[in-house]
Amino acid sequence: QVQLVESGGGLVQPGGSLGLSCAASRSIASIYAMGWYRQVPGQQRELVARITSIGRRNYADSVKGRFTISRDNAKNTVYLQMNSLKPEDTAVYYCNAVINEMNYWGQGTQVTVSS
Repeated sequence: QVQLVESGGGLVQPGGSLGLSCAASRSIASIYAMGWYRQVPGQQRELVARITSIGRRNYADSVKGRFTISRDNAKNTVYLQMNSLKPEDTAVYYCNAVINEMNYWGQGTQVTVSS
């Protein structure tokens, strides 16, 4: 099991940057995959970015070149750096961990991109 706590959301203007953090309640070194998802009301939750324990990353096409996911095993934390933000990036962002084929989620953090 793991508890995940996201932080760093907020309001930002289009073209701006924002960094999200996801702190885990246990060591993440052995967690195969951790990632960020986002959800807009009335829509399905979608994968934004994922990173494996060996550092392999994959991104949604809509965020490639703008978002960067990273993990710091020593701090049990996963990060999402978001640059060149667009209004369509507005959503609740959730941290995710996959352990023994089970999904664990944080409570979510709101990101709003608006002028």
